[in-house]
Amino acid sequence: MSQSQDGTGGLVSVPALLHRNAKEFGGAPAYREKEFGIWQCWNWAEAEREIESLALGLLNLGVNEGDFIAIIGRNRPHLYWSMVAAQMVGAVPVPLYQDAVAEEMAYVLGHCGARVAIVGDQEQVDKVIEVKDQLTEFEHLIYLDPRGLRKYDHTHLHRYSHIQEQGHAARDELTPELRAREAKLNFDSRCVMLYTSGTTGKPKGVVLSNRNVIESARYSSAFDKLGRGEDVLAYLPMAWVGDFIFSIGQSFWTGFCVNCPENAETMMQDLREIGPTYFFAPPRVFENLLTTVMIRMEDAGSLKKRMFDRYMAVARRVGPKILDGKPVGFGDRLQYWIGNLLVYGPLKNTMGFSRVRVGYTAGEAIGPEIFEFYRSLGINLKQLYGQTEATVFITAHPDGEVRADTVGVPSPGVELKIGENGEVFYRSPGVFVEYYKNPESTASTKDAEGWVATGDAGFIEEDTGHLRIIDRAKDVGKMADGSLFAPKYVENKLKFYPNILEAVVFGNGRDECTAFINIDLSAVGNWAERNNIGYASYQELARHPKVMEMIQGHVEEVNRSVAEDPMLAGCQVHRFVVLHKELDADDGEMTRTRKVRRRIVEEKYHDIITALYDGSKEVSTVTEVTYEDGRKGSIRATLEIRDAKVMPVQHAMAAE
Repeated sequence: MSQSQDGTGGLVSVPALLHRNAKEFGGAPAYREKEFGIWQCWNWAEAEREIESLALGLLNLGVNEGDFIAIIGRNRPHLYWSMVAAQMVGAVPVPLYQDAVAEEMAYVLGHCGARVAIVGDQEQVDKVIEVKDQLTEFEHLIYLDPRGLRKYDHTHLHRYSHIQEQGHAARDELTPELRAREAKLNFDSRCVMLYTSGTTGKPKGVVLSNRNVIESARYSSAFDKLGRGEDVLAYLPMAWVGDFIFSIGQSFWTGFCVNCPENAETMMQDLREIGPTYFFAPPRVFENLLTTVMIRMEDAGSLKKRMFDRYMAVARRVGPKILDGKPVGFGDRLQYWIGNLLVYGPLKNTMGFSRVRVGYTAGEAIGPEIFEFYRSLGINLKQLYGQTEATVFITAHPDGEVRADTVGVPSPGVELKIGENGEVFYRSPGVFVEYYKNPESTASTKDAEGWVATGDAGFIEEDTGHLRIIDRAKDVGKMADGSLFAPKYVENKLKFYPNILEAVVFGNGRDECTAFINIDLSAVGNWAERNNIGYASYQELARHPKVMEMIQGHVEEVNRSVAEDPMLAGCQVHRFVVLHKELDADDGEMTRTRKVRRRIVEEKYHDIITALYDGSKEVSTVTEVTYEDGRKGSIRATLEIRDAKVMPVQHAMAAE
């Protein structure tokens, strides 16, 4: 590929990359989608035709340059094409989280002033119609799946395929206008607007330019040697920046194929069928997969379990060294080869990871034990540290330099510095343009020289150049004795156990740490069935004495591990409670990307936190919940508070 001086070959927009791909390797697969159990495939030439027809249809509908077009639904080729078609006509795509409730959608649609929304199905149509009267600029709603929508008022409701057909019919008339709009696109044109998850307030609209997206895709693809032969599975929310950079940015830059699963329920089966070579997942996905593996091993026969335990011990000892190309003795290599034949290979095949060449996890810190488990199997799992405002990439692990305790070195083109308070700052070609309609936040996040404040506390290792993240800067604090308080460090260790789904640790400014625990219903439920323990609900299982004993054992094991780090030994959990409900995004306790909203949790459950610190043995509480149909209700519960054994803290070594 000929490259201009800037390295992009003059390809300064995503539509320009599309035309390049269709021209140079039009017959290569671009998108696959599984529907009704059958994989359908579109090559780059077919994708170009589909996208152009939709772009012409949008022109026919009256879409103007600079308009915002909302995209809502599960991962489907047609919705990815909608984003590129919007860019072609000079509009700005704004993907929304498909599981957001109507009022959350109303905020984003109203804030960006979307004139058009392109949605997947009846569920999304209903949510937009519910809030349409609150939207002063909204005009047209386009849907992909017609099921259930025949009797709706179609005055401003349009079927996706009809918009394409109308655009195709007016091709001769509208093509000159489409080409003129495409010709205006440049590196500084707005490529996409993505809303932050809003852990501390209302979501902010992050504007990313073509420069941000294309340069980030170019640098990151070169870093991991990504090429046209890669296969990725697009299953994460389309509103998340990671999915956009993988499924649009890198895909269009390299020309690799994006595969969309049939639905969330079939995702694991579809993952196995595709066998991606390039795979990304947040820690929660890897945690859930590990939980599934451990549950299956508990159900396995004694011979299988002994074989699994034996060869996993070999894998933990030498697997990561073999993966990184480090010297390993012949005997260990032979044992690992046998283990791969009998255990690791079949296990990777079951998980769909047999072909993974590059795997990443990001979004939040992953527990080191979980990370090492996958690498011990020979899966090249690495950590990536990024943000929406960075167009994902800030740091990543280079091959051969992968460690559980760091997030890697600066990604190509990225500069790092550490502020006086320990906060991490970066500058790169991926730095966002602005927060839409929010100049104050833009100015407080990005300075005049282009340095962006991450909000995370960390430090750069002098000898390796690797970045270590301690915690969110706003969450890192001091215990009453002056020792460091870093809750995420402890929470990740707790979540290594398959029985623990979520953990929230408290202790800033206090004498000791305490914790909320959510059990994993599938893992603990499976354990209960094997032990003939009956239960009728999550709440009943969570407060069962044997479950409490099991969780206490996990907490005390974590305390032993935390005590080994002198800097963080003060973060051991002294008392804990197993919550009566799962923390839920619909209840405002988590973001749509499954990050805990600490401040909201602290406010909502202040009575339980008070009881954790006043010596109470139990606490009665009433909690408001939101049901799946949107109705509000409440749960009453009396929760047992347990003490956990802690190891002595070496105060002399605590932080000053």
